[in-house]
Amino acid sequence: MIQTQSENIGALRRESTLPLRNRLVMNWLFLFAFIVAFLVVFGGFVRLTRSGLSITEWNPVSGTIPPMGASAWQKEFLKYQETPEFKQVNFNMTLEEYKYIFYIEWFHRFLARFAGLVYAIPAFYFLFTKQIPLKQFGIYFLMGMLFMAQAFAGWIMVASGLVDRPAVSHFNLTIHLLLALTLFGLALWTAFGHKYGFLDRTKQTQWSLPSKLALLSFALLIIQITYGAMTAGLKAGHVSIRGP
Repeated sequence: MIQTQSENIGALRRESTLPLRNRLVMNWLFLFAFIVAFLVVFGGFVRLTRSGLSITEWNPVSGTIPPMGASAWQKEFLKYQETPEFKQVNFNMTLEEYKYIFYIEWFHRFLARFAGLVYAIPAFYFLFTKQIPLKQFGIYFLMGMLFMAQAFAGWIMVASGLVDRPAVSHFNLTIHLLLALTLFGLALWTAFGHKYGFLDRTKQTQWSLPSKLALLSFALLIIQITYGAMTAGLKAGHVSIRGP
């Protein structure tokens, strides 16, 4: 009888330390994860259209509005004409063609700003209303730090292609992608925790064969993604097209 009571008390204590499940928080995280995933896919489209270097400055606030009027467009186009990409690749590009790649990159950055708002406003609201307790806010704070880190890494990546060559650093590209995917995975994992319950880390668990295989597959997937990002950044895929 005494042992049963002590076990019940221990179980209650473990439950009190687990993150609280909340449907509103779950829906918010699923939405945020979807936007991050879409950003990653759209980032690939930006690379395919060679639009990433069309905006030569990082203006988080003033850059929200695209150029207005002919003089503003001409000013942006003159900045782009000073870049290695224009001088070595797009030297015969017209202003209308420049507007096309500009709007692609502008929309990419606009989505990133929107994703930041989708994260920040609900996060502070849930924290203020105590739907996310302060002592359990660590993982959500980490999401915010990851979002800012990948945004900063994205600009460093773009800046690396504005100096002396018409391409971004493959290292910066890989870091930017891995940070974004880490953010996506963390948001999705936390959302599923709110849906199905969080793992009790106080319990001893044994690794089964399927779980070991899943971990191995995950590690191989990370290696493949990293290798793919390096290949894209170095444009190594062109070698197979050209041949020896």
